[in-house]
Amino acid sequence: MSGTPRLRSAYPSTPNSGQRLQNSYGGGKGASEPRVPLPVLSGPQQDPQAPLVPFSLVDAPSQRLYITFFYLGLTVWRLCDYQRLVSDDSDSLWLFMKWVAIDSVFLYGLPGLKVPWLQWSATTMTILFAVHAIADAVLMFRIPVAWLVAFTRLFYDRELAVSERRVKPATILQNSSLILGKQIIHILPEGSATLNPEQAPYCIDTVTTSVDLPIRVNQTNPISIELLRIDLDTNRNETITIKSKEIRKLKKQAEKRFVHHEPASPRLLQYTVKQTGLYRLQKVVDESKLEVRRRLSDALVVRCPSASIKTVPENKCIGDLSNFHLRVDATPPIIVKYSKIVKGEERGRIVLSIPPENLASPLVRQRTTGALITGDSAANVDVSWARTQSTNIPLNESLGVIGGWEYSIDEVEDGCGNRVTYNSSHLVESHRQRQIKTLLLEQKFSVHERPKAYLQGCDSQRPLRVPKGRSVRLPVDIGQSGPNKVDYGAHRFSYQFTPSADILPNQEHAKDASFAEFELGNNAAPHEISAPGLYTLRSVQSAFCAGEVLEPSSCLLLNPTEPSLNLESQTIPDRCAGNSVGLTVGLDLTGTPPFRIAYIVRRRGGHATPEVKETDLLHTQLELRPAHSGHYTYEFLEISDSVYKEPRSLRDQNFVLEQDVKPPASARFLDPYPNRKTCIGEPVSLGIQLMGDAPWNLDYEIVHQGRRHKRKLDSIDTSIFTLTTDELSNGGEYSVALTAVTDRSGCKVSLEQETKIEVALQRPKASFGVIDGHRTILALAGRPVKLPLRLQGEAPWTVTHRKQNSDDLITSHFRNSNPDIEVREAGIYELVKVNDATCPGNLNAAMNTFKVEWIPRPQVRMSESALVELVDDKFIKRDICEGDEDAVELSFTGTPPFDVEYDHEREPERGQRSTNTKKFTAGIRLASVRMDSSIAGLHRYKISKLSDLSYSHDRLSFVPVVVEQRVQARPAAAFVEGGMTYKYCKEEEAGGENVPISLQGKSPFLLEVEIRHHSSAKPEVVTIPNIENNRYNLHLPHRLLALGTHVVRIRKIKDANGCHRRMGQEAPAVHVNVAEVPSISALEALTDYCVGDRIAYTLSGSPPFNVFYTFQGQERKASSKTTNFRRLAEKPGEFTVTAVTDQRSAECKAHVQITKTIHEMPSVRVSKGRTASVDIHEGGEAEILFEFGGTPPFEFSSNPPKGKKPQILETKSDVSYEHTKTVLASDEGIYEVVAIKDRFCAFSTQKVPGTSGQKLLTYR
Repeated sequence: MSGTPRLRSAYPSTPNSGQRLQNSYGGGKGASEPRVPLPVLSGPQQDPQAPLVPFSLVDAPSQRLYITFFYLGLTVWRLCDYQRLVSDDSDSLWLFMKWVAIDSVFLYGLPGLKVPWLQWSATTMTILFAVHAIADAVLMFRIPVAWLVAFTRLFYDRELAVSERRVKPATILQNSSLILGKQIIHILPEGSATLNPEQAPYCIDTVTTSVDLPIRVNQTNPISIELLRIDLDTNRNETITIKSKEIRKLKKQAEKRFVHHEPASPRLLQYTVKQTGLYRLQKVVDESKLEVRRRLSDALVVRCPSASIKTVPENKCIGDLSNFHLRVDATPPIIVKYSKIVKGEERGRIVLSIPPENLASPLVRQRTTGALITGDSAANVDVSWARTQSTNIPLNESLGVIGGWEYSIDEVEDGCGNRVTYNSSHLVESHRQRQIKTLLLEQKFSVHERPKAYLQGCDSQRPLRVPKGRSVRLPVDIGQSGPNKVDYGAHRFSYQFTPSADILPNQEHAKDASFAEFELGNNAAPHEISAPGLYTLRSVQSAFCAGEVLEPSSCLLLNPTEPSLNLESQTIPDRCAGNSVGLTVGLDLTGTPPFRIAYIVRRRGGHATPEVKETDLLHTQLELRPAHSGHYTYEFLEISDSVYKEPRSLRDQNFVLEQDVKPPASARFLDPYPNRKTCIGEPVSLGIQLMGDAPWNLDYEIVHQGRRHKRKLDSIDTSIFTLTTDELSNGGEYSVALTAVTDRSGCKVSLEQETKIEVALQRPKASFGVIDGHRTILALAGRPVKLPLRLQGEAPWTVTHRKQNSDDLITSHFRNSNPDIEVREAGIYELVKVNDATCPGNLNAAMNTFKVEWIPRPQVRMSESALVELVDDKFIKRDICEGDEDAVELSFTGTPPFDVEYDHEREPERGQRSTNTKKFTAGIRLASVRMDSSIAGLHRYKISKLSDLSYSHDRLSFVPVVVEQRVQARPAAAFVEGGMTYKYCKEEEAGGENVPISLQGKSPFLLEVEIRHHSSAKPEVVTIPNIENNRYNLHLPHRLLALGTHVVRIRKIKDANGCHRRMGQEAPAVHVNVAEVPSISALEALTDYCVGDRIAYTLSGSPPFNVFYTFQGQERKASSKTTNFRRLAEKPGEFTVTAVTDQRSAECKAHVQITKTIHEMPSVRVSKGRTASVDIHEGGEAEILFEFGGTPPFEFSSNPPKGKKPQILETKSDVSYEHTKTVLASDEGIYEVVAIKDRFCAFSTQKVPGTSGQKLLTYR
């Protein structure tokens, strides 16, 4: 084992043989080296380290054992001399000197033996000799034990404590750990660390993946920084540690941003983070390994707000709704700004405010500090209010202007203040701008006019006349309301067609009428029609919008009969001579006037002369009176009319007449130029004048659509009479021609008298037109609305209409077939009758009404429920207690967004009434208004103004909504004599004292009181219901009171309003002591002791005594041989004497309950118990934090430092009622506490002369 390595402080190895000694002290080489022969010595040599007795004779352990036996022998001899000294009274001095000499020889001669482990240093030998000399003096001079004990206590002082073990009182009474820490203040610039000093908002997204959080350090050089991060999604927290290497890098970057001539300026360390969360500066350590003072400020990093538009198709028609949504992703509350441009003109910018779903977000509250969460601990913190929420905002607006509409998102801002601007003109091409371009930030609409189509040049009174076998373009024209006609491309039309043979008698379409479609525009050929019949335009459709068909919308196509001619000729006789003077030719024409008839006149023996006869009549007379006598031949060659313009030959009919002569009677219409118009189905009366001798016979014809109806009237006795036709059942043009007249002479004379009668093809019609495809309109209330009319017939028209459920008839006159009726009231309007210039008309029942509705004005409603009731036009909301959270839900009708203004009136129970006005904007039809419960009293909320996108506030039509709520004050309770101690004796269990309690609130009350015994951790709770008065005497049940001290506290109070208040442990309390007459009594009446005090009792009985007591929950037993029982209070706790027995009654305990409360010594920690150094500016102040331990109030004294050395010039006392106190100091020096006193105990490290132990707090 000699080769085992040993520590430097270990005892040396014990050699086992001479060989080992030779190896140990021989040479410096190892054993593996070759041995060299030793030189021959002239004489013997001895090792100076060798023992006196060689180990080969007696090994080292044996030598140590022999020396020990020798020392024990000396001790026995010494004790024998002491015994002989006591009995024989020998000379003490000689014995003392004897043993001092023996001890000196033994102790100082022992190293000479050179025995291992017994070779001590000179200092050790001197101490051992002094100890032996003192022992010799005590024994030989017979020094008393008391002096010995007193002397011994200088080195060993122990005393029995309450834990029944011996402790050193000095270590308890002079516990330097009770006062720890000191504060050193240097007049230097202030040193501190602040995260996000400007309280700036931060956000990250896919482009901005990281942000730099500023940490402002002032006059400090940190070497370690800890950041606390709370995750927004999981509420979990983590600690981010910034090491010194990274801090140095951050400081270098910070130095570059500051000029060199400002060394005292604060520095901003920009720390980069890439995750969202709530960041807080948790700990900063400087070069001196001390924490730097942190200013409470948080940095919230969220997702950057974004907004986009859910786009819809671009093309819209006038009157359509925009109907699109804004999607916003941000942390609420959110503000969105968007602009609207119509036809290149900006129509304003709209701001929408979107509140959070609940009212728990600190972002909606006014903050006085930079902290977003309360307290310095992040445990159980809910930061869900900072999460990003997605919101869809509907925008539904009527597009009432033709042209380009553009909605664009300008800006979005979240509740933190992060703002993203999308339309900034100074944006450069960057990742951010490219990201913005990928978002859908604009919604454009092209608002097109609805096409209006009608038939031009053809209506019910003007049909299209087309030759048989020929086609004609359907005369469709498109009208627009704007000044400029815009080409929207091809239009598609549909029309209804009924052949002429199937047209109903009222000139309407048959049930089996056919429908057809065609397209015009984009180089499409005009639509040709050729079949005779009734054509009615039904619809028009542009590339984007369905249009409206105006009047005239119907057209009748006719194929008139081809022109033809029949001749009847008569000679014109000379009445006097009876010779023929000419020839009268009656021309019976068929076709469409005007007619053109070509003929030639040939005289026998002469040349043929061409002539042309033009007439608008279907029957006319051609009087041929040659200027010369002779034989004349008349040949009719060709005929044409207005439809068949190409002449048709009459040669095949051989219309050739020869002239012979003979004068006739005559007849004529009284109105030479009649303009007669009549309605279909009615007869016509014509005035006629006859010339000649009565009676007359009159021949006449009625011609319509190529059909000739001959009539004859006989025996007409009057020269002027009225000719009445049959009912004209078909519409169109009728010709009434007088063909011949015969008077009494019997001579029949052909006539050329004709008149035309226009018979309306149909009766006039009236109907309401459509607006945006419907006969319903939504308009702003109170503004005039024009209802479109569609009239058929001949102008002017007289239209009568009324409002349903009203007897007032309104008559209007129009000359336009598409007029408007202006109304100013909402309701259903119906047409009553219509007349045109000629006839009364018909009304279409399906299109006879038009509904006018007002766009609803904005209204706000609050529904009745179990929590809200309507009383006298006011909503009474259920009472709440002071400090409770409550809100009212409002629903709106109208067009969002809504601007709301309401008055909040407070009538507190104490104080003056106050009113303030608040405003908010609701982006949707629901909103929550937070109720104020901070002040007890009546709160009245009156919504006084409301406007929306369509209407401004109208004070005449708006009915204010009033909500009332009473906030009940919370009840309170307190002991009338708070802090008082009530004492009960055990034998007084039948009675007891009452503890008065004062109550505030509305009775009856429910009171909870807890009774806590000092030795029990669990309190007893007593519930007292139905307390009718505001003062109550509490009777404590004796079953709940045990021996000792009890603390009685009010735990909870509840009044009739349902409001309650819980009292904390800091609530005032009273103490109740329960005791009985013990067989052991305390020497002092004190019940409160301090650690280090001695608790003494007087025992009555026969010693020795056994004292039973409990301390810190443990039962203990102590013995006392005297009538005094004393223990040192080494620890705080409850020291309760429970029983005592003496020698005579060892088995019978006299139960007592004497409780002494041992309070811990008051302690104080300055700057958290460390030596802290702080630099302040000249004239500034530094905070010195005192943290007290013990029972308040705490009392301490202070002395302002003067100069660099501590000088007590004056005493300044101060009191703290809390466990912490902050003192502001502005003088340079070292601040430390030297004395502290709480409610029960005091401790001081020094005393000022002449103050009798006054405890001081000294600054130096």
